[in-house]
Amino acid sequence: MWIIGALVSAAGTAVYVEFGTGLPRSGGEKTYLEYIYRRPAFLMSCIYASYGILLGQVPAASIAFGGYALHALGYEQTAANVRIVACLCIILCLVVHGVFPTVGIKLQDTLGMFKLLVLLLISASGLFSLVGVPGFSVGEAYSQPHNFEWSTFWEGSNMSANAFINGVYLVIWSFIGYSNANYALSEVQNPVQTIKRAGPLAMLLVSIVYILVNIAYYAVVSKGDILDSGTIAAALFFRNLFGLATERVLSVVIGLSILGNILAVLFSQGRVNQELGREGILPCSRLLASNEPFGAPFFGLFIQSLVSILMVLLTPAGDAYTFVVNFTSYPLALFNLLISGGLLLLYTRPYKSYNWNPPFQAPKYIVTFFFLSNVFLVVVPIIPPSNGFEIYEHLPYYSHVVMSLTVGVVGVIYWFFCFDYLPRKSGYTLQQDTITETNGRTRQVIRRIPIHPE
Repeated sequence: MWIIGALVSAAGTAVYVEFGTGLPRSGGEKTYLEYIYRRPAFLMSCIYASYGILLGQVPAASIAFGGYALHALGYEQTAANVRIVACLCIILCLVVHGVFPTVGIKLQDTLGMFKLLVLLLISASGLFSLVGVPGFSVGEAYSQPHNFEWSTFWEGSNMSANAFINGVYLVIWSFIGYSNANYALSEVQNPVQTIKRAGPLAMLLVSIVYILVNIAYYAVVSKGDILDSGTIAAALFFRNLFGLATERVLSVVIGLSILGNILAVLFSQGRVNQELGREGILPCSRLLASNEPFGAPFFGLFIQSLVSILMVLLTPAGDAYTFVVNFTSYPLALFNLLISGGLLLLYTRPYKSYNWNPPFQAPKYIVTFFFLSNVFLVVVPIIPPSNGFEIYEHLPYYSHVVMSLTVGVVGVIYWFFCFDYLPRKSGYTLQQDTITETNGRTRQVIRRIPIHPE
């Protein structure tokens, strides 16, 4: 499954590198969707804006951070405690990126390298245990893993399509950063060359490390312990190898690596919300587009943080992590479906006027594979899971699908009311103009142009 997830994510990287070199500016999916689907005017912008504003991207990682932080401090991991720590983590990241942007960038880059080192440490330790290197054996006091024995390898597995897709969602969520650079390309020096080189290299390195980490987990932690661990499997890994005394210390290490991920995602999503503000299609667009008063898109970061906190608090206990991951991943699959399908359309005759000829062009078979993969990811979650293998404890299996589509419908309703119905009823058309503010930055505003009777 991790190999499949890596292949899908690698194909996605190729698609996003092509768009990043062809449209080297911030915005990510928003920029690409608006470029491909230009009619009806403002519709795609409104749909994407509804997801950008109403969909939190960091709740899952913050919940995982809460589990590791409580484990490191020796506190009970109740649902309430995890949620409190998760919310405090989001607030901390908001302050760091919103008030001290230079510190935030340096901190997330440092923690990103730290996370890679932690994954390499886990990979090496697990492989040493697997081949029997002295000092890396599983302690006798802990459940001994037999995960590589064929008789138990598939024990308890569910091969239904819904269960498979749920697993793939969780895997792809781990790779979700492959498009993060596209959200802030305007802030990257020499963006075309940078994304052409860094994107594929990063994906290759991360894929290798993730697969090695999974081998390491299965070599050290028994299947039963993994299933019962929730979000703190890495803590059990270090406990089994190095003893209970190191478990809490290394929980701090894992928690810091997760914190780096939260900082990186919040940074990119704050820039996406800022780009939405610069489009002028939302209320309070001027605030969203602004970098005042701390030289960072504080209002965009604040909205992303507020929505993330609400998602953490309102999701039923026991379902929080899985629901948040699926609720985040399903809209991404929808956008990837539209983006990869749109990229194929750009090479057809009806789109010849677009003159699409970027410096990097992904092979068509890779784009097609990514497109079909996302068709699968969008359709299969609608199929009911097998009895006894429900995705959630308290929610219907289709909850994340319904919620995701509802957010999109909100965007369509907003577009219809503000950009279609009201202009027709009130007798005016909408015109998007570019203005330059006193600080030299440009943004767009929507002006109402009265329709004068003849």
